[in-house]
This record gives sequence, C-alpha cells and structure tokens, in this order.
Amino acid sequence: MTAFPCGPIEVVGLDGDDTLWRNEEYFADTQEFFRALVAPHADGVDLDARLAENERRNLELFGFGVKGFTLSMIETAIEVSQGRVGASEVQALLDRGKAMLAQPVELLDGVAATVAELAPHYRLVLITKGDLLHQEQKLARSGLAELFWHIEIISEKDEPTYERILERHDIDRSRFVMVGNSVRSDILPVLAIGARAVHIPAALVWTYEHADHDGSVPTLRSIRDLPHWLASTAATAA
Repeated sequence: MTAFPCGPIEVVGLDGDDTLWRNEEYFADTQEFFRALVAPHADGVDLDARLAENERRNLELFGFGVKGFTLSMIETAIEVSQGRVGASEVQALLDRGKAMLAQPVELLDGVAATVAELAPHYRLVLITKGDLLHQEQKLARSGLAELFWHIEIISEKDEPTYERILERHDIDRSRFVMVGNSVRSDILPVLAIGARAVHIPAALVWTYEHADHDGSVPTLRSIRDLPHWLASTAATAA
C-alpha cells in the first residue's frame, strides 16, 4: 500500500489534456482518418502498431503533441506504402494536423465550476506537457488561466521534473497533490517523490500513457468529486 503524507493540502496540481479539457478523442478520430487514408497503400500492415512505434521513436526529436503526431503519421504513411502515397495524401494529413491545432477547447464536465470553487482555497498549478505554443493556446481558450497560481508547460512528466517544480515554487511535497488522468505521468512519478496524487480516469488513454497503480491511489469518477475529497483529506489530517 502507498503511504501518503498526512499534512493538509495547500497546493493542487492539475493536468490539462483529458483532465481539464478534451484531447485524446481528437487524436483517435484523426488516427481513424489516417487508417482509412493509408490502408489502400499498405496491405496487411498493422497501421496502429507502426504509427505507435514511430511516435515513440520520434518523441526525443518532436516531443509530445499534435505536431509530432502529424509528422509521425506522414512518416508512417511513406514507410508502409514504400513511397507510393502521393502529395494529396500527405496534404490531407497535414490538413488534419492543422485542424487539430485549431480545435476549440472543450472543457470536460464540471471543470469550470470545480476549478473556480477550488481557486479561493488552494494554490492551483497547471502542470501539463506537450508543445509549448499549443498548450498556451489551449489554456488561453479554456478561460481558466486567471484561476491558476502558476503554469508549468513541460516536455515530460517524470520524477526530476516534479522535483524541480516543487523546489522552484517552494512547495512542501507533504502539502501537494497532483490530479490527472494518466497513471504514467500524473500518478506514479508524484508518488515516487513522496507526494500525493489523485487519479481521474479518462475514457481514452494514449498507449504510451498506459500504466497501472496498486489500487491505493484515490480514484475519482469526476473532477466534481475533487473538492469533497480535498475537504475529507483536510478533516482527516486535523
């Protein structure tokens, strides 16, 4: 069982993609478009597996986000078709990538009210990873920016990164909790540095983010349940 710190929580870290606003479903829709577009040129090829392989390999170069995903789709299309895909197919994939970047931000149910409810009582930190410009745009479109104490847009969520964030803002890890949908990025590295985490599962999870926790991590059905969980934790610590 995970041993959590018992002090009262003062700082709440919130993930962005698929915790505050919809994200993965747009990737899933575009990947379906990619399969339909490329399948005629790639008989017998597992396009999802090949795309996932290229995405993972390209993370070091392109990082997380739509731009890297789009380039990986184009690279995969060229590879599996042995160069038979034409300019029109490449342009179609570029257009889908651009459409994803321009996608309006749609907050998940309960997010706007919950973040507004928490902001007067906790220092809220947005901790999200991906392309800097796109994440900044999504935050601006979300209408939530002014409710956050600090904004952290990072290239990866791992133990050293969380350590640096807490140190930079002088946050006591015993008074910090991270809230997010990804066990791999939002839960496990935070537990590893001795802080708390709350899991709010999303309907869709990118294969790269698949991981499991031991069941002792608080898991909420909705972000609407977060204020009650925080209040209960404070009562227990009192």
